[in-house]
Amino acid sequence: MNRLVRRVRAEWGPLYVTVRRGLAARRWRAVPMTLGAVCLTAGLQFAQNQSWGYRPVQDTGAVRAGDPLPLALLRTPLSLFVPALDLPVWGALAQILLVFGIAEICLGWWRTLVIAYVATLAGTLYARVGIALGPHHPLGLPGTDAQVVDTGPSAAVVGLAVFLGWRYRAYGTAGVVIAAMVAEVLVKDNLAGKEHLAAIAAVLVLCCVSAARHRWSGRERAGSGSGLPPIHS
Repeated sequence: MNRLVRRVRAEWGPLYVTVRRGLAARRWRAVPMTLGAVCLTAGLQFAQNQSWGYRPVQDTGAVRAGDPLPLALLRTPLSLFVPALDLPVWGALAQILLVFGIAEICLGWWRTLVIAYVATLAGTLYARVGIALGPHHPLGLPGTDAQVVDTGPSAAVVGLAVFLGWRYRAYGTAGVVIAAMVAEVLVKDNLAGKEHLAAIAAVLVLCCVSAARHRWSGRERAGSGSGLPPIHS
């Protein structure tokens, strides 16, 4: 039991401490962006299920691989908060509240949004590449996927989970998330599963860039502190 506890602490300890301190210091004020995202998602879900709201939500937040690229890029930011019509909205709200909330406390609201957008955009752009490759390519998609409405926070949630796992050395958790997404594609080879893998790939690139940036900053600080003392006359 003690060995298991030590492993759990090593895996989630730093992340848990950061979240606990953030919530203890500011409570719900620690996650204003997350709460706003939950309200926005709930509002969009309500609107798209009304006769007056379905078309406006589709026109501003529904992305399809068959859409012109400039139009898809304009809709992509909002598409992150438009729940999929064929899935329970409570799942999307829970994902945003939990994962976005942890990320906002640990990374800050603007980094959370950047990583979420990069992950979502990677999935959106991959869909076009996959359809161009065709269904017979290992990374390809059938042409019918060009008309599939691609919305929801799932790619962003997966990307944030992987980034948090890397940032706080919860490598086992990040590995489980990646393995689960790979298994999803193997079991059900569809657009959503492959977009999740594209999101993971994009976030892993961000991890590498962030690691290189921190190493470079560390070398600069070490270099600035290793100079000779000034000569006094």
